[in-house]
Amino acid sequence: MAMPYSFTTRAVHAGRDDLNELGVHAPPIDLSTTYPARDSHTEAARIEQFASGEQPDGSPIYSRLHQPTVARFEEALAELETAESAVAFASGMAALSACVLAVSAAGKSHVIAVRPLYGGSDHLLGANLLNQEVTYCRPEAVADSIRPDTGLVVVETPANPTLAEVDLEALAQQCGSVPMLVDNTVATPVLQQPLRHGAAIVLHSATKFLGGHGDVLGGAVCCDEAFARRLRQMRVVTGGVLHPMAGYLLHRGLATLPVRVRTQAATAAELATRLTQHSEVAQVAYPGLTAGRPKQMETGGALLSFRVRRDAAAVISAVKLITPAVSLGSIDTLIQHPASLTHRVVGASDRDDCGVDDRLIRLSVGLEDVEDLWNDLDQALSGQEL
Repeated sequence: MAMPYSFTTRAVHAGRDDLNELGVHAPPIDLSTTYPARDSHTEAARIEQFASGEQPDGSPIYSRLHQPTVARFEEALAELETAESAVAFASGMAALSACVLAVSAAGKSHVIAVRPLYGGSDHLLGANLLNQEVTYCRPEAVADSIRPDTGLVVVETPANPTLAEVDLEALAQQCGSVPMLVDNTVATPVLQQPLRHGAAIVLHSATKFLGGHGDVLGGAVCCDEAFARRLRQMRVVTGGVLHPMAGYLLHRGLATLPVRVRTQAATAAELATRLTQHSEVAQVAYPGLTAGRPKQMETGGALLSFRVRRDAAAVISAVKLITPAVSLGSIDTLIQHPASLTHRVVGASDRDDCGVDDRLIRLSVGLEDVEDLWNDLDQALSGQEL
């Protein structure tokens, strides 16, 4: 699309430029696993191109090499994140794994992880499952942690579930020539575009806000074309491909992403303000409440967390409208206990160091009416039935 259009308009139309030419209104879904290849000699050369991470024109040959419906989603997301390319995967964890494997294959086996991170990401890096070495540190210690074999600096901002923020431009200066990978799942490109602030790689658990309806699993990486080729190589050989139906749903989700996220963020900001005044709440974490915070986000977003004075599990079990469940970014509001669930795989001392203690509750705000959500939270916190 032509760039003069607003973000909201581009979210609706990105990845759909050829629909008029095709004579259709909705993007088509291609469910083929294989494609006719009548000229074996020509296709042999194209197989080599696919294996090297290129995306040549013509038949996809096999859906593990290229998937047209998924490619539409990739094109649209790359445009929204201001990236040259995007590469989609079966999940956010598959996407992160591919990034780590890609830099390791290039001889860079050391990763710096800025805590706090999503529990699954923290566990993947800390468990050495991909044969890499990791150094955990705070943002201000990144420059001193860089080694000749450092291939990535991984950061999530705002962080899940503490909503801690990192100044991306300041961190990019510390990274120097080492690529900075930013997990942008919580903010989404609606509120924050890390490539504009020094990031080299942007990661999404597309399962969350990009899909937005709690019915599709996926991941994506936005980056330059050179790194995208390396990621496609990893995707071809490891098979962490996104199913075309998931690609279709994620592409469709992007069209409503700005409307959903901005509405959810407005409700979250109101709930965060009210929670600060509740007698049963000891502390609220929400970017919009923090003075002197980085200016890279448009608003505070749709995720918040708070520490309670009474038993957190009792509060969660007492909600009536809100759904007690992991994940985030859905159209309905979800509540969960990170120390027991999403961050259970992180060691207890590391959880405490990151601020994920037993009193912390995470709330992913949906599209319900703010008064209905507040009434449910208030009765659960107060221990009184509605």
